[in-house]
Formats: sequence, C-alpha cells, structure tokens
Amino acid sequence: MSLGRVYFLSLVVFDFVCMFLYCLSALESSDTDNGLCGWIIVGLSILLMLATLPLSIWMCIKIVKEYERAIIFRLGRIVRGGAKGPGLFFILPCTDSFINVDMRTITFDIPPQEVLTKDSVTVSVDGVVYYRVQNATLAVANITNADAATRLLAQTTLRNVLGTKNLAEILSDRNEIAHSMQSTLDDATDDWGIKVERVEIKDVKLPQQLQRAMAAEAEASREARAKVIAAEGEVNASRALKEASLVIAESPSGLQLRYLQTLNTIAAEKNSTIIFPLPMDMMQAFMKRD
Repeated sequence: MSLGRVYFLSLVVFDFVCMFLYCLSALESSDTDNGLCGWIIVGLSILLMLATLPLSIWMCIKIVKEYERAIIFRLGRIVRGGAKGPGLFFILPCTDSFINVDMRTITFDIPPQEVLTKDSVTVSVDGVVYYRVQNATLAVANITNADAATRLLAQTTLRNVLGTKNLAEILSDRNEIAHSMQSTLDDATDDWGIKVERVEIKDVKLPQQLQRAMAAEAEASREARAKVIAAEGEVNASRALKEASLVIAESPSGLQLRYLQTLNTIAAEKNSTIIFPLPMDMMQAFMKRD
C-alpha cells in the first residue's frame, strides 16, 4: 500500500470521527426552539467545517484554563449544559460564539466617599471588596457588565449604610458595618451570579477642624483627670501627715528624732546649707522682754 493511499484513508477516518463528534455535540447541545431554519444553518455549518478539514479543526477546538468557564452561544442562544470548561471543547465556526468568564476572586477598592453621618458630621470613608463569579451563565446573560455594576453598587451601599450611623459608631463598629455591607451586596448580586466574599473598611478621614476639636477635647479630658488625680494625692498625703502628727504628738522625743533625721538628709544632699528651726515659744519669750 502506497504512502498516498494511507494518508487518504487516515484523512477519511479522521473526517468521519470529527463529523460524528460534531453531530453528536450539535444534537446534545442545540436548543430545540431553533426551528427548521436553525437546524438548516447548523447543518450547513457542519458541512462547511467538514469540507475545509483539516484546517477548520483549529478554528473549532477551544481551550479554557482551570479558573475560566466558557459560555457558548449558538444562533444567539446559550447551549444546553451551561458553562463549559475547564479544558477542551468544540464550537461550530459559523454559528457559535463564546465568552470566557474568570471564576477567580476579584478585588477592587471603593473610592473615598463623602458621607454625612446621622449626627451631621461629614467624613470620607473608603473600603475594599472581595467577590467572585459563582454562576458564569447568570453573570453573562443577566447583566451587561457584572464587574462595573458591582463596583457602583458597592459605592452606593457604603454611602447608604454609613448614613444610618453616627460618628462614634463609624469609628468603633467597623466590623459590624463591613458585615452589613457584605450581606446587602450579596443579596443584591445574587441574580447576577456573583458571590461577595468579604468587605473591609480601610480608612475613615475626618475634617481638619473636627480633628482639632477632638484633639482639644481629649487634651482637656486628660488635664481634668490629671488634676483630679493630683487632688486625690494631696488628700491622701494630708491624711498621712495628720496620722503622722498624731503619732509624734504621743511621744515628744519622736519629734526630736525626726528633726535629727531631717538634718541628716539635708547635710547629705546640700551640705553647704543647714537650717535650724527655732521654736515659736522661744521667740515669744524675746518679744515679751522687749
């Protein structure tokens, strides 16, 4: 058997296998609502593909990656079976088109939003959202641009949620606000086939005047607490001195010992100056003589 005849037979077998696979794929995935005209167009597409083999096979075989899914449209309708992939799949060159959908988690920043809080304070808040496409068919068929819609919805949701909180709650309850935003976004994007996994509040920026007012308030509060602590120390010291004076009054010699101890302390620290206290009774005696 010559080499040309072997090549011809192998080409015939390959064409038959490809025709069988394509016909099977068309019968399984084609929508029954296409009608007679649709079936005629699909049949002509298959014949055209078979007539141009083996070149047309490279236009019919497509590959999607592990993190992608392909939505195939045949005559404008999504083929039965939903998203294809990952791996190898076939399309008809003239009647089919497909859209790749990334199934990985997507992250985007919410731009800083000027929000008027419940207590009439203007703050600038930004955040970050993590989401992924859960149903590729809904993400393609139910909305024009799922990513842009999710970004806009996140901005409006942030403004709506913060509008119901006062400044103290925004500064202290970030986790609660993030959880509320996640629940709201997840419910709103469920019809788009999107799952919002996490929402985080990044930063809360206050106006400069409000920052100075809060700093002055905090400083005044600290000074007030410092004065109260100092006053309490004076009271405790006075009570201790009163108790010490009562103890010394019980023993006159104790006053003399305390006096000598004080002189010893002064001599150790400032030995050039020594103070001798004189009793007031002695001074009164000199005043009477005059």
